[in-house]
Amino acid sequence: MFAFLVRRLGQAVIVMLVISLLSFSIQDQLGDPLRELVGQSVSEEIRNELREEMGLNDPFMVQYGRFLKNAVQGDLGTSYFFKRPALDVIMDKLPATIDLVIGATFWILLFSVPVGVFAAIRPHHWFSKVAMGVSIVGISVPVFLTAIFLIYLFAVELGWLPSYGRGDTVMLLGRWKTSLFTLDGLKHLLLPSISLASVILPLFVRMIRSEMMEVLETEYVKFAWAKGLHKRRIWMIHAFKNTLLPVITVGGVQLGIMVAYTILTETVFQWPGMGFMFLEAINRVDTPLIVAYLIIVGLIFVITNTVVDIIYGMVNPMVKITGQ
Repeated sequence: MFAFLVRRLGQAVIVMLVISLLSFSIQDQLGDPLRELVGQSVSEEIRNELREEMGLNDPFMVQYGRFLKNAVQGDLGTSYFFKRPALDVIMDKLPATIDLVIGATFWILLFSVPVGVFAAIRPHHWFSKVAMGVSIVGISVPVFLTAIFLIYLFAVELGWLPSYGRGDTVMLLGRWKTSLFTLDGLKHLLLPSISLASVILPLFVRMIRSEMMEVLETEYVKFAWAKGLHKRRIWMIHAFKNTLLPVITVGGVQLGIMVAYTILTETVFQWPGMGFMFLEAINRVDTPLIVAYLIIVGLIFVITNTVVDIIYGMVNPMVKITGQ
């Protein structure tokens, strides 16, 4: 286990270096940050002086080396718009995004497992056919279109749920604001979380169904039937447990992708999370905040994949993560 963690840490460092290099290299393509800082009325001479002070005229590798040196110390730059460290701005927005991802994950787990398992056990049942048909529609419909439809139906026409904002929050651990423990916060979270889950949920339903149908045709499952074991034990212990292996692997990747999908969801619902902040940073050419966001999202991917590998080894004892 220790050797595995050391090896994955080395791989994570390399991946993060690549992500930081790519993220830092695109900042020159986003526009001139001085345009947002000083406006159009400042003379070209003053602009050049500011560029020298900010180090924007230095060679690329000099700027990147300075950025890496500061990043190791936890400094990802200062936001041009907020006039605060970019990491602090992201940490202020991160709890809202985490709440949204947790809400979407809840819906995915609540529906994908029972629906996928039932569709695998009873593939010719009318409910299975309907579920597969709906899943195709769910995969095809963009998340923003689902979000707009939910707003129109439940907020505009029925007036049951709020259409924007985060609602009431409570403070946890000193600075972590969450809407998961207030009724108003949960009401505001309902539509955005369902919209975000609509992208991943159909994929999980179809994947669980296909994997479990394949496992049900294996020899050891047929042997379990021949031994006269109870059908629920065969389905849930022998079949479903082995179905989880590829689901966990893909699920870890999809969890990271879901963080990226929050950009569209947060924009439609005006949800004050990292995705909405990222789009605003692009509009303002706030390059330190953009680079910091890309690095933090990349870090989330790296951590998620490492945790998934560890869980994979725990679920299947035959997988020796120390020997990978």
